[in-house]
Amino acid sequence: MENIEVIKRDGRIVQFNREKIETAIEKAFVERDNIQGSIDTICKSVMNKIQDLNVNKIEIERIQDIVEESYVENHFVEEYKRFKQYRQKRTLARECFSSKEHKLMKTLENFGIKEASEVDEKRENANINGDTAMGLMLKYGSTLSKAYTSAYCLDKRYGDAHDFGDIHIHDLDFYPMGTTTCLQINLEQLFKDGFNTGHGFLREPKSIGSYASLTAIAIQSNQNDQHGGQAIPLFDYYLSKGVLCSFKKNYHQVLIDYQDFTSKYSDEELHQINEKIEALEDLCGVENAMQIFEKVVQKTERETYQAMEGLIHNLNTMHSRAGAQVPFSSINFGTCISESGRMVTRNLLLAMESGLGNHETPIFPILIFKVKEGINYNPEDINYDLFKLAIRCSSKRMFPNFAFIDAPFNKQYYQEGRPETEIAYMGCRTRVIGNSACPNDEVVVGRGNLSFTSVNLPRLGIKHGLGRDDIDGFFNELEDKMELVKGQLIERYKVQCQKKVKNFPFLMAQGNWKGSEQLDMEDSVESVLKQGTLTIGFIGLAECLVALTGKHHGESEASQELGLQIVKRMRELCDEFSKETGLNFSLIATPAEGLSGRFIKIDNEVYGPIPNVTERDYYTNSFHVPVYYPINIKRKLEIEAPYHEYTNGGHISYVEVDGDMANNLDAFEKIVRIMRETNIGYGAINHPLDRDPVCGYNGIINDECPQCHRVEEEIPFERIRRITGYLVGTLDRFNNAKLQEVKDRVKHGQN
Repeated sequence: MENIEVIKRDGRIVQFNREKIETAIEKAFVERDNIQGSIDTICKSVMNKIQDLNVNKIEIERIQDIVEESYVENHFVEEYKRFKQYRQKRTLARECFSSKEHKLMKTLENFGIKEASEVDEKRENANINGDTAMGLMLKYGSTLSKAYTSAYCLDKRYGDAHDFGDIHIHDLDFYPMGTTTCLQINLEQLFKDGFNTGHGFLREPKSIGSYASLTAIAIQSNQNDQHGGQAIPLFDYYLSKGVLCSFKKNYHQVLIDYQDFTSKYSDEELHQINEKIEALEDLCGVENAMQIFEKVVQKTERETYQAMEGLIHNLNTMHSRAGAQVPFSSINFGTCISESGRMVTRNLLLAMESGLGNHETPIFPILIFKVKEGINYNPEDINYDLFKLAIRCSSKRMFPNFAFIDAPFNKQYYQEGRPETEIAYMGCRTRVIGNSACPNDEVVVGRGNLSFTSVNLPRLGIKHGLGRDDIDGFFNELEDKMELVKGQLIERYKVQCQKKVKNFPFLMAQGNWKGSEQLDMEDSVESVLKQGTLTIGFIGLAECLVALTGKHHGESEASQELGLQIVKRMRELCDEFSKETGLNFSLIATPAEGLSGRFIKIDNEVYGPIPNVTERDYYTNSFHVPVYYPINIKRKLEIEAPYHEYTNGGHISYVEVDGDMANNLDAFEKIVRIMRETNIGYGAINHPLDRDPVCGYNGIINDECPQCHRVEEEIPFERIRRITGYLVGTLDRFNNAKLQEVKDRVKHGQN
């Protein structure tokens, strides 16, 4: 056998290798006992057949034919079918990749010779500058990885459905790596004994400054193991311990300073003072004791502000993924009522309100203020002052967004005294709380989304609407598409389950993902991934309804009723999938930064321009009332609120307000209260947020800067706008679809 040569498909000639035969045979025996014995049987049969041919050269396809013959002759029927299916899939993949090769090379060529403003694909993600070296490198890698995944990794059914625009597999470029999407990081567990970033061990933090610095490092490190965002679910609870550490150190130092000033007490006496603050009254008098205490508080307050300021600066400057982008970071807070927790919240908001070095609006972190009656919602609540501060900050910086713990679908999980049951969101909208895999352990910490795929609702509306009135056909095909996505998500889940702890040195090896702290480096991550969610999304409900009924849900009560039926049915199917598989299937109102343009471009090519369906450059985000439709704030929120209950995988509702909201805080608070009263789960308020980078003016800028009277010429004004939950500072980062959507947005009056 040593003298036999193998002719490869591309004409190359290589030496025969028995190990490659064994590897190919092994792929078909994944579900049989005594695998090695079965492999040996088939391998021996194959080797004998090749030897009987008495040839010096043999084609690779002939070897695979012999493998199939050996399966059949030895009565391994299921293995024969599995091997033949795998062989056909690889053949189709090679053909697919070859047919797309010219288009792929042309795309890569355009990346290199054209600027981002000329190539929409280079602006697919507004958080990445496609003109930079690392941003361009990321686009090359992403584009090639997507092509490889489509050709070699996906089942043809799923690949075709994605390519044809029936569905959209998000983050397709990360598919082969088996990465997960996002995580709510448990800082308390991570900081308890310190952690390792892969380049050295970081000790347990001992001050609020260290707590804040390590928080940024944790977010950055985790970003390198996932393809989505990183969030902190209980920021004020976690960092309150850092405030206490700093308070104790400051208290000790102030006492030493006091001793130096009075030269009155021994070290032993000072040690006793440090143990119990009440002793101050006996040793230095009540008045002096209060002065010392207030001085310690003031010093700790100042230190906390500096720590929060440093955190915000770090999260807007540190980079992940080879320097191509800053981490997608979100921070949930607002319900901790301890003085140390309140100090964290207060100074985080003040630092965000102040802005960056030149008072620019920070793009990250996405701040999410958790609203809870009895804690911060009513004037008599202990944290009501922080709620008011959050409103003031958001009116100036567009953050924080607002999460409502008392919305019925969030409140059902809330357990008083257990902050880990308070709802927390990823900034874009993702929500993870229910747990079909572990019903007795429904918490937010240490959990996140595994992957998600979206259904093209407008296409289904076009196929069964536009005068056809085929509602039954619509729902039947919707169920078919949901089943298809379920299969695709499970296929991807199996890819993820094949990975080991060592493949995710921070996410898994440092115990960030719930349960992973019990695993060793060589262990599979399958046992803990069940804590995450497999999510089905949708886009363009408004355009779907127009195709089916002639009007969207903002225009017609009948359309609203049908829209709720559609989304409710999708949620019911997700719940059925969860019961069937024991996995956490959920329904998400898809963030639509890149997808809104992709789907409508494909549909326009197939169906042509259809008024109020395919005639624009984008489909409407998830279940939202179209941005171009004039409607008052309260009515918009009343229409969108019921969809929040069904979309347990994530949701958000926006209102777009005109004018400077910082001058009308009462109106701002009223909008937040309408969100709460209508049972919105997660909401945000958009308003104009402009800055002149030359003179530093922040406020509304039309054609001329109100401060220096400069007009927009060579140096453009920064116009901060929200996109799928986060902000972008310059509109040139938006792709064409989102640019058009921003231009079409109708502003709501502040009254």
